[in-house]
Amino acid sequence: MSIKLQESELISMLSELRKLPTETEWLELKHNNEDPQEIGEYLSALANGAALNGKVHAYMVWGVDDSSHDIIGTSFNPGIAKIGNEELESWLLRLLSPKINFHFYSFVHDGKPMVLLEIGAAFRHPVQFKNIEYIRIGSYKKKLKDYPEKERELWRVFDRIPFEKEVAAENIATEDVLKLLGYPAYFDLLSLPLPEGRDGILDALTAEEMISKGNGVKWHVTNLGAVLLARRLSDFHTLRRKAVRVILYKGETRVETIREQEGGKGYSVGFEELIEYVKNLLPSNEVIGQALRKEVPMFPELAIREMVANAIIHQDFHITGTAPLVEIFANRMEITNPGLPLVKTDRFLDSPPKSRNEALASFMRRIGVCEERGSGIDKVVFQTELYQLPAPLFEQTEEHTRAVLFAHREFRDMDKQDRIRACYLHACLRYVQRDYMTNSTLRERFGIAEKNSSMASRVIKDALEADSIVPYDSQASRKFMKYLPWWAK
Repeated sequence: MSIKLQESELISMLSELRKLPTETEWLELKHNNEDPQEIGEYLSALANGAALNGKVHAYMVWGVDDSSHDIIGTSFNPGIAKIGNEELESWLLRLLSPKINFHFYSFVHDGKPMVLLEIGAAFRHPVQFKNIEYIRIGSYKKKLKDYPEKERELWRVFDRIPFEKEVAAENIATEDVLKLLGYPAYFDLLSLPLPEGRDGILDALTAEEMISKGNGVKWHVTNLGAVLLARRLSDFHTLRRKAVRVILYKGETRVETIREQEGGKGYSVGFEELIEYVKNLLPSNEVIGQALRKEVPMFPELAIREMVANAIIHQDFHITGTAPLVEIFANRMEITNPGLPLVKTDRFLDSPPKSRNEALASFMRRIGVCEERGSGIDKVVFQTELYQLPAPLFEQTEEHTRAVLFAHREFRDMDKQDRIRACYLHACLRYVQRDYMTNSTLRERFGIAEKNSSMASRVIKDALEADSIVPYDSQASRKFMKYLPWWAK
């Protein structure tokens, strides 16, 4: 969402730009030059220059002398300019990659017609026009490929600026900031008193880098503030496709959908509501104990919370058109997030914490949504063992990471791969608890009676042959053998 500038703001901005001693890597002054090709190349160069200089925007101004900075007016009128039958703005947007925000403003100052082009800074990678990247070298526009040191510097900038610090909504009035963000939830989640005045609220959100100062008395809402506190994610154009989707299917395939819903709120504001919604869709399992039948949830709530939180926190926000997805089937639940994992899937349980979105992860931990250390996968594995469910499955696709929780199955109904995976994760869990897997602990994990210890021995043999586990001491007697995950030896 971007609030368009008013005429008074345009005149104020023009005054500030004219005070600069010379044109810069993010400012170009023109008289009447209205060549579409030139404008497109400048869009690329100035967007990239703004990113290099840490600016939210770059500017191109028509009607100012580039040496004296005097107001001289312009005959350029972007509102009626066309290339063939296509409007100039549409033609430029079509030929830019990636698509960036820009807007032409026509206004009158000192009785003279003026045009200001406001250009959003490049993000993720350099902006191209007609497949060529441009950059400003001093006051000159050049091809970026001819200046490799600038190109390296620009990529370093993209690497330094995380998604959370990018701007989701710019130059927003104070009252609009408070309408866009569910700020009372921020104070509730952190058990803080709500400040009496607006200044206290804005100061708190600024300290968290959820908002930042814009032009004049306006504010920018950062991606961090939007994804966490948005009353409606759809209010933010670049984030409307990042709402978590939940789909309930009939049976064990995706052939027939029973229900589908997309979340509308920011992740911290809407997390508890999301988890409750998922829980209400899950079927129950009937168990028999001590001659009593009772209904229990298909999956433990703690495992669901950790898996959904992980999908939200570890997603790659720069993959467009996709968002975290929760799919519920008759026999399993699949939770998918955009982005490949930062560690190998078979090392999820023991790897140190690593996240693409550190500020997002930190806030979600502070409000108790997810595990403080690591990824919480150890909790998920522990819960599935406690409920004697099949071991969870972690896998990656070409662009996504997926975690699967399976409904209860008796040991006899598990296939060989199910048993090996459970054995491996059990060994991992014991290891991070500073302990070892044995035949006895594996029997307990599967609910196998002591008299049937040979069943556990068979699983251990299969896991050894699959190189999933290794003996702690290969010289020990079989009865007292201890085992480690393959990577711990």
